[in-house]
Amino acid sequence: MPEVIINGPEGRLEGRYYPAKKPNSPIALLLHPHPQHGGTMNNKVVYQLYQMFVRRGFATLRFNFRGVGRSQGSFDRGEGELSDAASALDWLQSQNQDAPMCWIAGFSFGAWIGMQLLMRRPEITGFISVSPPANMYDFSFLAPCPASGLITHGDKDDIVPQESVEELIEKLAKQKDVVIDFQVLKGATHFYNEHLEELEQTVNGYLDRRINEIEAAIAAEAAAEAEEEEAAES
Repeated sequence: MPEVIINGPEGRLEGRYYPAKKPNSPIALLLHPHPQHGGTMNNKVVYQLYQMFVRRGFATLRFNFRGVGRSQGSFDRGEGELSDAASALDWLQSQNQDAPMCWIAGFSFGAWIGMQLLMRRPEITGFISVSPPANMYDFSFLAPCPASGLITHGDKDDIVPQESVEELIEKLAKQKDVVIDFQVLKGATHFYNEHLEELEQTVNGYLDRRINEIEAAIAAEAAAEAEEEEAAES
């Protein structure tokens, strides 16, 4: 997994990028937890999901927010980190200009940043939010949520109460054409210490379903357009 340096808003952003082996592959961006609480791109949850996307054939990028590792700048309460994520996505898209799908996956603080990025970038196909800190940060910007996605939570999470996440999902579930899949992992803490494989299986299963649905919809749309063209020619 080659190291990459991305030009961010406050200077250098340190990342790890694994290019897809096949052309025109989907892309995935991974966002790490809170920089002031030890969060880095090498966090176990982030790394596990990074490897999962790589195995699925995605062009995959994880990076350190400003002030973390070799990334320049200093913590900016989420505002600057959102700009960092946007710059990282720009870089990832520049390397994969024909990617058919774009996914964002974030853990804890990274989930909050990822869902803000979702609001700014309509090209994002879907999201994976692992333990979003709905009790600590305002998620009211999701009005409406522009894409369907997966939210996971551990029922032994003593940092983010499950009720706060359920309230967030209840608001999102009311939005037309957006489906939020909520999966609670039994026995898992906020950090999924003994449940990383179960988390990966949950995300993999969700992606299997969603990607099949998306590809079927694309195929159906292409078939409909072909029929219209054929009818117009005749």
